[in-house]
Amino acid sequence: MKTLYSNFFSSLKARNLDLGHLFGLDIRLNRSRFDATLRTSHAFSVCFGRRSVRHSLLRPYYYSNMPEKKPFSRLPTDVVPVNYQLRLQPYLEKFTFDGNEQIEVQVKKSTDTVVLNSADIKVQEATFNSGSEEKPATVEYSEEDETVTLKFSSPLKVGDGLLRLNFTGELNDKMKGFYRSKYTLDGQERYGAVTQFEATDARRAFPCWDEPAVKASFDVTLVVPKDKVALSNMPVVNDSPLEGSTDWRVVQYDKTPIMSTYLLAFVVGEYDFVEAKDSDGVLIRVYTPVGKKEQGNFALEVAVKTLPFYKKYFKIAYPLPKMDLIAIADFAAGAMENWGLVTYRETALLIDPKNSSSAAKQWVALVVGHELAHQWFGNLVTMEWWTHLWLNEGFASFIEYLCVDHVFPEYDIWTQFVTNDLNRALDLDALNNSHPIEVAVGHPAEVDEIFDIISYSKGASVIRMLHDYIGDDSFRKGLHNYLNKFAYKNAFTEDLWEALAEASGKPVAKVMGVWTQKMGYPAIKVSEKQDGKNRVLTLEQEKFSADGKVSGDGLWMTPISISTSTSSGKAVKKVLLEKKTMTVTVENVKPNEWVKLNPGLVGLYRTRYSSNMLDKLLPAIKDKTIPPRDRLGLENDLFALSRAGETSAVDVLKVVEAFSGEDNYTVWSDLHSNLSELAGMLQYTDFYDDFKAFGRKLFKPIAEKLGWDPKEGESHLDAMLRGLVMGRLGGYGEQSTVEVARKRFEVHANGSSQLPADLRSAVYRTVLSNGGEQEFETLLKLFRAADLHEEKERIMRSLGAVKDEHLIQKVLEFSLSDEIRSQDTPFVIGGTCGSKVGRELAWKFVQDKWSVLHDRYKGGFLLARLIKSTTESFVTDDKAKEIEAFFKENPAPAAERTIQQSLENIQLSKTWLQRDQDAIKKFLKG
Repeated sequence: MKTLYSNFFSSLKARNLDLGHLFGLDIRLNRSRFDATLRTSHAFSVCFGRRSVRHSLLRPYYYSNMPEKKPFSRLPTDVVPVNYQLRLQPYLEKFTFDGNEQIEVQVKKSTDTVVLNSADIKVQEATFNSGSEEKPATVEYSEEDETVTLKFSSPLKVGDGLLRLNFTGELNDKMKGFYRSKYTLDGQERYGAVTQFEATDARRAFPCWDEPAVKASFDVTLVVPKDKVALSNMPVVNDSPLEGSTDWRVVQYDKTPIMSTYLLAFVVGEYDFVEAKDSDGVLIRVYTPVGKKEQGNFALEVAVKTLPFYKKYFKIAYPLPKMDLIAIADFAAGAMENWGLVTYRETALLIDPKNSSSAAKQWVALVVGHELAHQWFGNLVTMEWWTHLWLNEGFASFIEYLCVDHVFPEYDIWTQFVTNDLNRALDLDALNNSHPIEVAVGHPAEVDEIFDIISYSKGASVIRMLHDYIGDDSFRKGLHNYLNKFAYKNAFTEDLWEALAEASGKPVAKVMGVWTQKMGYPAIKVSEKQDGKNRVLTLEQEKFSADGKVSGDGLWMTPISISTSTSSGKAVKKVLLEKKTMTVTVENVKPNEWVKLNPGLVGLYRTRYSSNMLDKLLPAIKDKTIPPRDRLGLENDLFALSRAGETSAVDVLKVVEAFSGEDNYTVWSDLHSNLSELAGMLQYTDFYDDFKAFGRKLFKPIAEKLGWDPKEGESHLDAMLRGLVMGRLGGYGEQSTVEVARKRFEVHANGSSQLPADLRSAVYRTVLSNGGEQEFETLLKLFRAADLHEEKERIMRSLGAVKDEHLIQKVLEFSLSDEIRSQDTPFVIGGTCGSKVGRELAWKFVQDKWSVLHDRYKGGFLLARLIKSTTESFVTDDKAKEIEAFFKENPAPAAERTIQQSLENIQLSKTWLQRDQDAIKKFLKG
């Protein structure tokens, strides 16, 4: 599943800069996936297989009143499914559905009780048939455990049998299970029925063994209105009128492969589609809203190239006869990898050639690459339990970049990986309230918490480091062997390590075990001395903590690469740092030449250079003889070290000045995000205007170089950079930028000249932040007139840039209006948090509307995102206590880690501000 986490996380960092550029800019970063974390201790235990899973609630960093988590047991294995014959009939006007299923089961052990997962389902009848014998069951429900228990008058005999159930359910409005999705056609509101089953919501559509390791095949039949499109994982084998009815038809689908319940899917609604076959003859269709089929062409182009790429990479053919990709109007995540029927948010699949930005196209390419990777890694081979979720998501989050780099080399996507994924993972994993990649998961309520940046982005970064450590040939060979061995089965992390170790001959499990089972990562302290023609480096590792405090075991098995002035960007030496310290000799390095660790930023660590080493690197930043990824890494490490109190913020700002001649989009994007974090704190000082003047001076040269208008033949990345830079100057209040933005907005709004899509967010936010009621109302009109959801989203994320309190309040109220889909409300609210005033009003709004918001999002990751955006950027103990007290009275179990992380971030910002504000003020005013 592709969440919206990293896109959202990036926006949160950026919105600290008054305008919150990334919240409005057409940037779809990555994963979108939430904040979660265990506590500071690793004192938990878990039993795998089907035994009880239990772990102690570890002591929080700041927030100490979390509810205890009850012990959890997985479903009994006395009876297991082999095949489901499932028939569902959704009623799109009364939002209910009827269902019946015949489950072919194996009774492994005689029992008079069968326990299945079920939630919000009413079972009317349940029987068990074996031979000529039929046994009726009594039905008992456990709402807390989300189970239905079928009790029989006598034990079921060991052997094969059929379990038959008739049931009814609700097409809910929670964007999970079997739910309703609203869309507009010919000016009328209509509803479709769609599914989202990951992680544990297949049980809301039919009673089942809703655990990833309990695989079975499925024969699906849908009874649907005669004029509706009806899709499922497999091709249609029969489509005929319902006997005795002129309004309904019965659609039967081919049998699925053996698979987990969370990968089943069905969609009923009105759609157009475009189609093509890939080079292997697989039929690929992209389903779009009616009348918008041309918006599916870009995703179709990507998919047609992606399936053959993965077939070649894994040396295993795509195992299904068709692949459907469909845009869903109401969808909580970014996308979902249902086998053969991948569902997407509209903004993650649809591209309008005239109105979509370069960043939107890039986002679609990444999401398609991510979900199609899952067809092998996750669907063909599935994690045994949610503890190993990272195995699915971390891998897909790595290989999506490999795929996009193959299809669109001009995107320079691996440089963007560093800022989109690696640096986000480093930021979160430096907190005391982070968690290991592998997290003990018990009750289903805990699962959503780990769809976060650790599972996705740190997981992807660890896989990337491993890929570099063993080499691409060994990596591909190991993956092929792993996928072949566990095809249509389940696997543990250790199974992948074993396959890669066998392929590479390297101690993969020994090296990688610590990276998945241990929270955090190292900082590598490096110093040097010249020894004739050689440079001798002393390396020392310790755990890096955002608060600067060294605690716990600071030892990792860390692959270290080293580059020099004469090999910029390429490693001249590779070593494995296994102990606390190590001495490395790099041959043939002249005294005036620089030496740098981690070329390409493949390693998952931060680097602390001695002052003389850093002094040698600074000229290479200015003249750009260091590659972009390495320039980016240097400034990012310095910001992190400053936040931790290990270097002065003023020293970092002096280094930032060396980037005034920078021309790389990704370097500017990361630099902007780090400056935004600093700006969020400086809003609480009396010299914030001086900081904005510093920003204007920094961004002005690149803005003048780029200009407002696209140049013929310019790169995809230049188009993205223009939007970032102009938006940032508008946010800093640069007057000429504001005036040009106003003029361009005026002619865009009256229809006489259309703004390029890459500039719209920058212009919208600039005119809102420097305007008033008139600009706000004009943008609302554009929102209501927009037919492309990407444009609607651009506008709704920009609205929070307004400055007047009454307009901010209007935006907040608008977020809960019928004009905003539930999936988008958290982003509209979050968009107001870029200013000090907006932050206060948004937090109050969340408290005032808590019952509505909690009821809407409870148990899902959107609640965590909402809490994060409205809480983490305060800078006082009083506000932290207020937030803590509120969630003590109003628990949010699905977001408890996010709450802890927000409280910790408040403490970190408070400390950083107190420590460095006087020096920063002196520097800026000087």
